[in-house]
Parts: sequence; C-alpha cells; structure tokens
Amino acid sequence: MPINSFKEDETLKETLNIKTIIRLFSYLGPYKVQVMQTLGLMGGVIAIELMNPYFLKLGIDRFIKLGDVKGLILLGGFMIIINLIGMLCARYRIRIMAGVTNKILLTIRQNLYDHIQKLSFAFFDNRPVGKILARIIGDVNSLNDLFTNSITSLIPDFIKIITVAVIMLCMNYRLAAVSFIALPILLASLFVIQVVSRRRWQIYRKKTSNINAFVHEDFSGIRVVQSYTAENSTSETFLRLLKEQQNAFLRAVRLNDMFWPLVEMSWGVGTIVVFWYGLRLLETGSITIGLMIAFIGYISMFWQPIMNISNFYNALVTNISGAERIFEIMDIEPDIKDAEEAILLPKIKGAVTFKHVTFGYDENSPVLKDVSFQVKPGETIALVGPTGVGKTTVVNLISRFYDHQKGEVLIDGYNISKVKLESLRSQMGIMLQDTFLFSGSIKDNIRYGKLDATDGEILEAAKAVHAHEFITKLLNGYDTDVNERGSRLSVGQRQLIAFARALLADPRILILDEATASIDTHTERLVQSGIQKLLKGRTSFVIAHRLSTIQNADRIMVIDQGRVTETGSHQELMGLKGLYHKLFTSQYKFLEDKQIC
Repeated sequence: MPINSFKEDETLKETLNIKTIIRLFSYLGPYKVQVMQTLGLMGGVIAIELMNPYFLKLGIDRFIKLGDVKGLILLGGFMIIINLIGMLCARYRIRIMAGVTNKILLTIRQNLYDHIQKLSFAFFDNRPVGKILARIIGDVNSLNDLFTNSITSLIPDFIKIITVAVIMLCMNYRLAAVSFIALPILLASLFVIQVVSRRRWQIYRKKTSNINAFVHEDFSGIRVVQSYTAENSTSETFLRLLKEQQNAFLRAVRLNDMFWPLVEMSWGVGTIVVFWYGLRLLETGSITIGLMIAFIGYISMFWQPIMNISNFYNALVTNISGAERIFEIMDIEPDIKDAEEAILLPKIKGAVTFKHVTFGYDENSPVLKDVSFQVKPGETIALVGPTGVGKTTVVNLISRFYDHQKGEVLIDGYNISKVKLESLRSQMGIMLQDTFLFSGSIKDNIRYGKLDATDGEILEAAKAVHAHEFITKLLNGYDTDVNERGSRLSVGQRQLIAFARALLADPRILILDEATASIDTHTERLVQSGIQKLLKGRTSFVIAHRLSTIQNADRIMVIDQGRVTETGSHQELMGLKGLYHKLFTSQYKFLEDKQIC
C-alpha cells in the first residue's frame, strides 16, 4: 500500500527557538489584568511561605527558649491563619489561569483554522488531512500546561529562588554558599539533557502525526480496503506506526525522567553539606539551633522552585515542538490572496477572456501553453480532450484556485488577480464529479449554496433538477441525515443534491466538471432539463468525457497538449475530421459495441 511509507515532511530543529517562545506567550497580551491578579495572589502566597521558616526560628529561639507559652500559641495561631489565606490565594489563582489558558487555546485554534482555510489548493495537495488535524487538535492541546504553569509557577518560582537566596545570604552567607555547591553541576546537566530531549520529542510528535494521517486516509477509503481484503495489510501498517510512536515516546520519556533525579540529588547533596557544615558552626556557637532549623526550611524553599522550574522546562522541551508546528503552518503565506489594492468585483455578466495564459503546477512543466480565447456572457462552453491535457486547469484558473504564471484572465474586463477573491468566487458555482456532501440533513446541504435561503427556495431548486422525487421517498424527506460525505445516498443522488445546491446559489459563471459522469442514463435524462435550467442565462463551462452530453453547447473547445486546438459547434468540429471527430466516433463505436454485448 502507498500508505506504508510516509513522507517525512517535518524538519527537526536542534535548539529552542526564543522567538517561538516569545511569540507563544504574546497571546497572554489581552489578559494583562488576569495575569497581574495571578501574580499579585502569588506574591501573597510567596510572602507567607517565606515567613514560615522565620516564624519557626522565632518560636524556637525566643518563645520556647524563654518558656513563653502564650506567645508561642499566638504565633502558632497567626501562622495557621496566614497559611489558610495562602491556600485560598493559591486556589483562586489556579482558577484564574485555567480560564485564561482555555481562552488562549481557543484563540490559537481558531486562528490556525481560519488561516488554513485561506491557504491555496497547493498546500492541501502536499499534506495528508490527518497531519493537518494533528496540528489543530493535538498540538494546540499540548500547550495547555505550558500556559498555566508559566504564570502560576514559573514567574513566582523565579522570584522565590532569588528572594530565598538573598534571605539565606543575609542569615549566614557561609551556610548559603555551601548550600549552592551543587547548583552549577545541575544547570550544566539539564542543558545537555534538553538538547537531546527536545529532538526526541519532535520525533515523537512527527510519529503521532503519521498515525493521524494514516487513520484518516484508511477510514476515508474503507470501501477500497474492504473491497481488496486489505484489512490485514493495513492493520500491519498501523501496528508498525504505533510501534514507531511507542519507541519514540519511550526514548523521549527515559531522558525526561532524568530531570527529577538530578534535581533531587542536587537538593540532597546541598542539604547534607549544610547539615555537616551547620553542625560545625553550632559547635563553635556561630549559629543558633533556631537559625539552623530555619535554614533547613529555606533550603527546601530554594530547591523546590528549582524542581518546579526544571519540570516546567521539561514541559517546555516536550511541548514547544507543538508550538513550532503550529506557527510553521501559520507562517505559510497563501499562494492565492487579495492584491494590496484589490477591488470588489461588481455583479458580472459573465464574459471570460484568456490572454496568452501559461500555467503549470510545476513551473518547469506547463500544463497550459499560451492559451487565448473569449467567451460571451451566457454562452455555454464545453471543454473536451484527452485526460490530463488541462481542461480542469482552465476552470481552476477562472475560479482562481491557482494563479497563472503568464498572461491575463479577465471577467467582464476585470483582471481577476486584481479583484477580491470573495467577490469573485461568490459569483461562481462549481460542480465536480466527486460530489462532496457535509454531515447533516439534505436540506442543510442544499442550503449551503445560499445560507439565507428559505425552505420554499430549497424545494424549488430540488424540483428543478428532479431531486425532489427521490428526496420525498426517503424516511425523513428533506430532513434525512446524509451521514459523512453523503454515504447514505447513491452517487447519482448526491450529484442531484449538488445540482440543487448550485442552482440555489444562482452563480453568474457555472462550472460543471464531469458533473454527470456518475449518473446513470435514466437519471441523466431526468436531470437534463434541470441542467438546461441551470445553464440558462449564465456563462457555463462544461467538462465531460461523455461527449453525447455536450452536443448542444454553444461552442466546444478541444484542448490538446496544453493548447486550444479546435473550436466550434458539434457539427463544425465533426466536419473538421480532427481530434474531436476522432474522440466522438471512437466513443460512439465503444457504446455501440457495449450495447451489442
């Protein structure tokens, strides 16, 4: 299966990108008030925590030493009250930041979704849908802890480390110095670990993305999988991808698990050294027992935030790759976008002009070569020719799904590259061979052509293309749920609904790209009158391999090897005895032979 080998389309970055971190946390900008509230609450919590060891020293060196029970009880009661206040402050700041984080993730996800919708077809041509879903869902979710912990823990922990270090130095600079002895070794070790760990987490996210892409593609093509009894093969592929993800996860986690032991070991070494040196100072009378106990408390308060920061850094290393993947997509400029001075395209009549147009999906391999033609308003143009010669490309350029490399495409004299995309595409209707229906009711799918359409307008559109007959026979009629991609309906029924949708949109330019290819002969006869109504009064481009369906077109343009080689009516082209004559007679002969069989 082609799915057995995924294209690894994601590059791995070696070091943390500071610009990515700054850009990520810029989303906190609209929530300055909530951030300041959180920091204020955390300031109160830190102040209370910093007072506890000092109160402990005071209780030992003053009240216990002097036997002042009343003073000790008052001190204890005061400590209980302020610590309860600290607990309430800590709880409230978590609630505030949880709300802020959810709003930020919603904003990032919405911005990413809106941006992806604006990207050109070339973007989607090169990426599996599953990998795009991984960005919108998984990568955005991975940022949750990052935002919450950055405000509720990171900034307060930095403040706490600095404050505790200053207090320890003021209390006894010699004890403070020996307690910091393991810190340089810890920082150097963490730096080395993060470089390797970050790369491993990038690999893990890439493997997860591959799974998403595989699952989406496999279930989208489940009919093909089951038709060719390929279930075992796809299961083996899925298992292989799962094992690759599992191995990548385990390699990343093993390294991440070294963070905690390193911090705890440094904490333990620092504490042991303080005990050893502190006892010597106690023997010489340089410090009191209360100071020693308070100092031990401050050591815990010094190393605990270091532990928290290492965990945050661990999370940063783990999840920043998600932010990089999100911003990688958001930094892709749409190939097709409004020019700086683009104007609104007024209501058009439908005149279309190609002037020396050249285009290729790969610039070195042009599909259309110096193509020129003019189409009058209301004219029906049929595009015919062998497969892959550029018929669909012509209509893609009219819709500006791609931009031509040379020449001009004009509608009513307006260069379409200089008008706003929405004003262009809102006046066009496109019917494809692979009809796409959204999950929901038949009524909703038809209304997609005109979102403010009434039920009466929907009914009239369905009747016009002979879709009303089969819709009313369904159990729930127009309220029937079509399921994802319209799987509950036949191919022909889906196309009839798409015809109704296009008619309801009332476009000035209509494009039918193999729109009747999957409709049986009986259904096609029913829908021909609907198609004629659809074509009436509007410029239409019809692409059809079944040449019998386009004989009544005003003009037929034959495209071959990227050029318009023949133009005329059916009778005129048959008289030329050229490519159209060859295509028509060979197809007619094939149908005759088929009927005989």
